[in-house]
Amino acid sequence: MTLPLPFRGRLRLPVIASPMFLVSGHELVIAQCKAGIVGSFPSLNARPESELQVWLDIIAEGLAAHDAAHPDTPAAPFAVNLISNKSNRRFDHDAQVCVDNKVPLLLTSLSPPGDLVQAAHGYGGLVFHDVTTVRHAEKALEQGVDGLILVCNGAGGHAGTANPFAFVAEVRRFWSGPLVLAGAIGTGAGVHAALSLGADMVYMGSRFIAAEESRAPQDYRDMVVNSALKDVVYTPFFSGLPANYLRPSIVAAGLDPEEVANASRDKDRYKAGGRSEAKAWSDIRGAGQGIGLIRTVQPVSAIVDELAAEFRAAEDAFDRARADRATVLRKDHP
Repeated sequence: MTLPLPFRGRLRLPVIASPMFLVSGHELVIAQCKAGIVGSFPSLNARPESELQVWLDIIAEGLAAHDAAHPDTPAAPFAVNLISNKSNRRFDHDAQVCVDNKVPLLLTSLSPPGDLVQAAHGYGGLVFHDVTTVRHAEKALEQGVDGLILVCNGAGGHAGTANPFAFVAEVRRFWSGPLVLAGAIGTGAGVHAALSLGADMVYMGSRFIAAEESRAPQDYRDMVVNSALKDVVYTPFFSGLPANYLRPSIVAAGLDPEEVANASRDKDRYKAGGRSEAKAWSDIRGAGQGIGLIRTVQPVSAIVDELAAEFRAAEDAFDRARADRATVLRKDHP
């Protein structure tokens, strides 16, 4: 496992809680870090832009207080997500605030920002970048990022279409550094499986939408708790980029989920229909394909407890299976 030094001895599980637009606030981040996983939030959630400094102060104070009271179990580092694209007018401001505050981990999306990578390295910070294709991974590494987040099929929000078995294997041919796997991972067994594939950590978002500390409104929490794989629709209809959304929210907006889903395959229908007035993320709710096992609203601490127990059970099952295989396979089997 390739974990950067700032993470070592501070993680209960190799999990980065995904930054979720309009859902991840400083309350959720602090709870996640205290529980032993990396908490994160999109900088755009702090509104207006002056609020970003306020959030960083609250997080720093909250985690420092925890560490002082629990020196044997320090909080995990936190992260801020920055959309590095010309459409994000706040990027320069938010990036500078993060650098000034020496945010331990920056999670960047869309275009890999070489200048920000250099600035983060100046204070010992790290930059992990979201990618959905092998070529995107290569381009990000050319900008000097410290880690790659492979966003595979089934991830909540904007997601790629690559299978994690193939994606991890190809990227590992040229990258031996930190690798984070994203896409429908919502259990401790899923975390264990991702590590077996060759990842170092996982991205986990949808599992925390229904957390007590999240900023998701009650109807969103209820929708997540009552939905399953069949209720996840993948389409570019709402934001212009393919993403996973919840079917009930599409129906509530007065739209046909099947027509919306077909927009990803039928360009003429997409152009003719235009985009709905319903807003992505606020009206049309995002979630990944791994929501089927979420059945109740829980505090973050309870969620991480469950994940840790599942992870240990998966480790034990793997060890038992390996021992069983050793008794039935030929001795010359590798």
